[in-house]
Amino acid sequence: MNRFTLNTLYLSLISLLIVSCQSKNKEENSSEPEAIQDNQLSDSEKGEGWKLLFDGTTLEGWHVYNQGEAPSAWEVFNGELRCNPERTSDPADLLTDNQYENFDFRFEWKIEEEGNSGVFINVIEKPEIMFAWNTGPEYQLLSNSHFEVDVPVKKSGCLYGFYGQKNPAETKSSEEWNQSRILQVDGKTQFYLNGVLTVEVDFNSQAWSDTVANSNFSKYPDFGKSTKGHIALQDWAKGISFKNLKIKEL
Repeated sequence: MNRFTLNTLYLSLISLLIVSCQSKNKEENSSEPEAIQDNQLSDSEKGEGWKLLFDGTTLEGWHVYNQGEAPSAWEVFNGELRCNPERTSDPADLLTDNQYENFDFRFEWKIEEEGNSGVFINVIEKPEIMFAWNTGPEYQLLSNSHFEVDVPVKKSGCLYGFYGQKNPAETKSSEEWNQSRILQVDGKTQFYLNGVLTVEVDFNSQAWSDTVANSNFSKYPDFGKSTKGHIALQDWAKGISFKNLKIKEL
């Protein structure tokens, strides 16, 4: 075999090696997870039936409890659905336009120092019912610096006023985003905080009815009775921000 043949063979092997590496890199890149920005859904999420409840730019799909599009402290700020703490003259809870029964609801939130807020589910909206919390059980959101942070039934991720955390879960600092999930199927409901299961309750059970009857909420005849309704975000004096609110009906 002469030198020309050896050089040709050598160059051919180098070319094959380069092509193989390029092909491998292409395969690796194609397997990388799809990069998703805030307040957007991936193609796979869309295919699974997830829907955004907040588009990052408008309050479309939301309204003020019993007041429609009345002015309130709720606003869009830097891609966040925020309750502005400086607008204390317009306190109001914000409701989804739609109602939900069986669902998987996920959202991220951060709360200002000493803040206290919540997310209500199964809310019944009627003119004769003054507040969202008169009917809807609350997923509690509480700052670590709030004076009631050590009260078990008032910690973040608890069912406010009823059940403390089933498993310990930490709330992040005021500058960090928490991840929460509410899963409800036929009244059987679970709360999660930062990946930890914190509450399990059956809103159709006699145990739940008895618990409500023996609580301060017994004075509200429609409280905790429905397993279908609006989702509401609570305005409670301090600032609270949400993003990546998405839901899948089951």
